[in-house]
Amino acid sequence: MNTLLHRIAVVGGGQMGAGIAEVCARAGLDTIVCEADATAARAARERVAVSLERAVQRGKLDRISAEDALTRLVFTTSLDDLADRQLVIEAVTEDADVKTETFAALDKIVEDHGAILATNTSSLPVMRLGMATGRADRVVGLHFFNPVPVLPLVEVVSSLHTSRDTREAVTAFARDTLGKTVIRSQDRSGFVVNALLVPYLLSAIRMTESGFATAADVDAGMELGCAHPMGPLRLADLIGLDTVAAIAESLYEEFKEPLYAPPPLLMRMVQAGLLGRKTGRGFHIYDRDR
Repeated sequence: MNTLLHRIAVVGGGQMGAGIAEVCARAGLDTIVCEADATAARAARERVAVSLERAVQRGKLDRISAEDALTRLVFTTSLDDLADRQLVIEAVTEDADVKTETFAALDKIVEDHGAILATNTSSLPVMRLGMATGRADRVVGLHFFNPVPVLPLVEVVSSLHTSRDTREAVTAFARDTLGKTVIRSQDRSGFVVNALLVPYLLSAIRMTESGFATAADVDAGMELGCAHPMGPLRLADLIGLDTVAAIAESLYEEFKEPLYAPPPLLMRMVQAGLLGRKTGRGFHIYDRDR
């Protein structure tokens, strides 16, 4: 296996996919982003452009580097364009069936059978996705955190089939090429971070749901009383309430622990399309232009 990974693809250009594509482009990598249609592809490019401009305005990136990164990205609507990639990072919606179908399709398209297929799933079993392919030993979890260009952590998740070479190659890629800090987890729902974080978020939602405290007071309590940089409900809004619900459902399905069960209020908000920052309203209200 070639451990020098420089031809990269990201499948899905939403909040997470765009961030992953951005950090790959900023690292000088040949990066293709695949989206479902032309409208989604344009939106993905705009997400990256806005993020790069924000980095320039904050003095985190110079203008020339930002422009170079954007021109290094190629956007497509066809998975067939990913045939020559050495590493494909899946970042589609947190839905097991959609992800499984994506991996099965990629397995047939990516010509180099030494190539690695990685998933950015927050909670779904890497094993399930690997078994949808004929290369389960080269399927691995590569879980970034939002916002990807800012947060330094990546979880590398090995299934029972993931080979040591695969694990070491993606670890080196995330650590040495992208400059991320890597922690490793076995293939269990929630991995390390979400298995610890999500019960905390759900507890905050239950507290608000019961009328024990307002969302503003819950967040102020944890920010000012515990020195958290962001309260749990504002953090849930940032992650996306649909994503929080999906992770909670996956955790509950695997462990059957009541603390993992998504509260009714969370599910109602998801059904209503009140998903947090990305829709302008969740537990708090946001200016979507910012």
